[in-house]
Amino acid sequence: MNLISDPRKDFGCALMIAVALMAETLLQAQTQAVPFSAKTDFSSEVLPQMAGFGSRGVRVHDPSAIIKCRNEFWIFYTGRGVPSYHSKDLIAWEPGPHVFTNAPAWTDQAVPEHRGSYFWAPDILHRGDRYLLYYAVSTFGKRVSAIGLVTNPTLVPSDSNFKWTDEGMVIQSTTNDDFNTIDPAVSLDADGNLWLAFGSFWSGIKMIQLDPNTGKRIATNSPMYSLAFNDSIEASYIHHHGDFYCLFVNWGRCCRGTNSTYEIRVGRSRKITGPYLDKDGMDLMVGGGSPFLKTTGPFIGPGQVGIFSEGGTDWLSCHFYDETESGRPTLAILPLRWTTNGWPEIVMPSKQQ
Repeated sequence: MNLISDPRKDFGCALMIAVALMAETLLQAQTQAVPFSAKTDFSSEVLPQMAGFGSRGVRVHDPSAIIKCRNEFWIFYTGRGVPSYHSKDLIAWEPGPHVFTNAPAWTDQAVPEHRGSYFWAPDILHRGDRYLLYYAVSTFGKRVSAIGLVTNPTLVPSDSNFKWTDEGMVIQSTTNDDFNTIDPAVSLDADGNLWLAFGSFWSGIKMIQLDPNTGKRIATNSPMYSLAFNDSIEASYIHHHGDFYCLFVNWGRCCRGTNSTYEIRVGRSRKITGPYLDKDGMDLMVGGGSPFLKTTGPFIGPGQVGIFSEGGTDWLSCHFYDETESGRPTLAILPLRWTTNGWPEIVMPSKQQ
């Protein structure tokens, strides 16, 4: 998801114990208040009611998937210079540095009307000796957009090797295209190949293969795959589990606070390139998409899925609009489980006994 609504993984006993303890701590956080510093407007005390929905009390829109570097977890999100948060326990989060001070020079030419260094919906993956961060450059309601790539050998600002390097543009769309290059979502297939999904409205969700060495499109004329379509669709994310690739997408409208209609749908495929089918066997390209996560009480309009896995434990991140905070976009982290037939599932408080 993003601010735009266009028209159309035995690490040994020690680690296993650590994972179990982390899981227990996080599950407890779903049912009790989580204290946060109130010294900035980025965070606040999480009410017990909202902790049950996985709220972390930090203002975030379009968060990337969670990624770990050394002993800390990181997310990046929509905003000026691509801001970040980091955490040692996945519960309390603190602001981190911005990726950019100034917009890369190529962005002005690719998207002349974009707002300075205000970039959308980043996603990140660790590959080889680098962290690859993808982000979108666009303007509201238009498909003149581009996806850029920036890399860093570490996410630890105090490390002497810490430096973001602009790698340029990965793909762009213009008024001549029937797709929109925003909401990048990077993933690996079972063979270690690198892929990028993207898209918002228009002809829906697309995907291209990336060069594992450069992180950019494998060839200028490489195939572009169509994965899903709906009149209002964006914010795709692909996660490999068992024999299937699960494709998460958002339907509806974001960015309207408590009036947002965002909901998350899902389908799956044995091949990363599709076709993706829902629980009823309907192709996501022709209206399929099984309900996965939607508005529940004050937890409004969830979107922009990311999945973080460690030692066999899975957690789902997203943003939602917090009705108890006047619709403020807020980070949620929820325990993710899988049904016996391999479908992802989130159990919301209203369904718990």
